[in-house]
Amino acid sequence: MTTHTIDTATVKRLVEARALRGAAIIGQPGGWSIMLKYGTEERPLGIQRADKPRLWRSLDTCVGYLRDELRIVKVDLLDATQHDAESVLPGKSRPDAAERMRNAFAAAEHDRWFREQVEMGLKEADDPATQWIPHESVERDRAQWRADLARQTENGDS
Repeated sequence: MTTHTIDTATVKRLVEARALRGAAIIGQPGGWSIMLKYGTEERPLGIQRADKPRLWRSLDTCVGYLRDELRIVKVDLLDATQHDAESVLPGKSRPDAAERMRNAFAAAEHDRWFREQVEMGLKEADDPATQWIPHESVERDRAQWRADLARQTENGDS
């Protein structure tokens, strides 16, 4: 069985060997794909572990991938004939992505705050100048507070 796409690792090796003859960005329904020419072959850049063309929703992201990841700085063709940005790709709809991202950022912020609090507590505990309150004293104060609260409740005080 012949492969219809070319993977990123192979493209990187072809670029290093200067065996790539050209690259084109082709508009597709829902995004952009990359077509690569090498030898007598012309194949699309494929996704990992499948023989399907890779698709980027944004042209900027596609160009950035070519430049930064594959080290290809010249594009022979930009064909937007079939491009349809409004087309919905199967399995690509994530309406709750923004909510998930907000939750992830909130969790990361809380984690940062919590770790900071723990670090401050550990430093305070290790400080020789820290004055510790004996457990018996805390229990005595707590019992007094509970007794005062019970007395106020019985008397109807607020």
